[in-house]
Amino acid sequence: QVQLVESGGGLVQAGGSLRLSCAASGRIFSNYGMGWFRQAPGKEREFVAAISWSGSSTVYADSVKGRFTISRDNAKKSVYLQMNSLKLEDTAVYYCAADTRSYGSAGTNRNTYNYWGQGTQVTVSS
Repeated sequence: QVQLVESGGGLVQAGGSLRLSCAASGRIFSNYGMGWFRQAPGKEREFVAAISWSGSSTVYADSVKGRFTISRDNAKKSVYLQMNSLKLEDTAVYYCAADTRSYGSAGTNRNTYNYWGQGTQVTVSS
C-alpha cells in the first residue's frame, strides 16, 4: 500500500509561482514512478508531469513544458512540482500519483497509476 499526501496549493496571481509537494508512505518509494495530474471543473483529469524512480527521466504535458519542473527526493520520500509563470488555465485540483507496477518508469497514461492522493487546489487569478 502507498499513501500520498499533497500540499502547497493555494491562490496565486497569474505569472506567479507555486511549489507542490507530495509525501509518500508505505512501500519503498524509490522503486516506483510518480506523476502529477490535474483536473479543472467540468474537465477530465489530465496528465501534467511524470518522473522515473531515479529522477533521470521526466516527461511533461505540452501545456506546461518550460514552466513546470517535476523532481523527487527519494530520501525524503517526496515528489515536487515547481510551477512558474502560472496562467489562469492552470487552475485545477492537482493530484499526485504513484505507479508501482511499471518497474520504476512513469508515463502519461493515468490508467497506469494505481495510487492517488486526495489533491490540492491551485487557483490562478488575474
